[in-house]
Amino acid sequence: MTPPAVVRAGAGAVRPPRRPGMITRVTEIVDGAAPSGRTLVETGEPVAGSMSRSAAALLFDAGAARVTVDPRLAACLRRVAADSALLPVPRERVRAGAALAFAVELAVTRGSQGRPVRSDGFLAPDVGGRAPADELAEAAVLAARQTPEEWRVRHLGYLLAEAAVSPDLDAGVVHRGLRLAGELTGRQLVVLAAVGRRERTPLPMAPLPVDPRGWTAWGALEDVADLQRRGLLDPPPAAPRPGGAALPRLRMADLRLTRRGVLAHRLLALDFVRDEAIAAALAALDLPRD
Repeated sequence: MTPPAVVRAGAGAVRPPRRPGMITRVTEIVDGAAPSGRTLVETGEPVAGSMSRSAAALLFDAGAARVTVDPRLAACLRRVAADSALLPVPRERVRAGAALAFAVELAVTRGSQGRPVRSDGFLAPDVGGRAPADELAEAAVLAARQTPEEWRVRHLGYLLAEAAVSPDLDAGVVHRGLRLAGELTGRQLVVLAAVGRRERTPLPMAPLPVDPRGWTAWGALEDVADLQRRGLLDPPPAAPRPGGAALPRLRMADLRLTRRGVLAHRLLALDFVRDEAIAAALAALDLPRD
């Protein structure tokens, strides 16, 4: 005879076992408690890797860690983590947790580079209990939740940390940079990364194609031209000459970041874009061999 199921005191029914590897649903109660902010940051592991657990420990158990995050920034990130812990879409929780983990990662790096967290009121709550940093963190995590290109999540988290150590950038400028980043394609961000590191990794000298036949090259060329039109890259698109005279051929090596381009590059820490991503973006242009 099968023995009766054991029901814990206070439980209304026996909970079916969770399948290994599944993310806990927000409707579940784990050991009598709802998912916490720490759980959210740890949940970012599929995107941020095992570093997400280290970041969670730094935020929620700083005494056990060998490095630290400024208490004001840590408190801000904990608040956003707690607010995001009950998001209804599992993959959005993963991306939210990963963005916060990446913010911790870069904050630690910037601190070791001698760039402390700013003390100009950016992290100070106002009469309503919200600091400019809280609003920015909420906006950046929202952007991370909504992007299907999960490699962007790293840079959205980095934006939080970079803003926190940049007293020369007020909240309005940072929000402008965040909005601008959301308007760009992934390949455009990679092109900005390539142009930003031109001093250590020279760009191709071959002229860009004028009217490429393949759709991939056409799309890549459109991305570059759009960055010029948006004012993120110099020189701007060449204006037609009187009489239809031939225009000079643009080369990738001719491109420079404008001030808007520098803002996006700096806030998103595009120096950390992987070399293989840059190689792929340049290959898409189908340039002739030098």
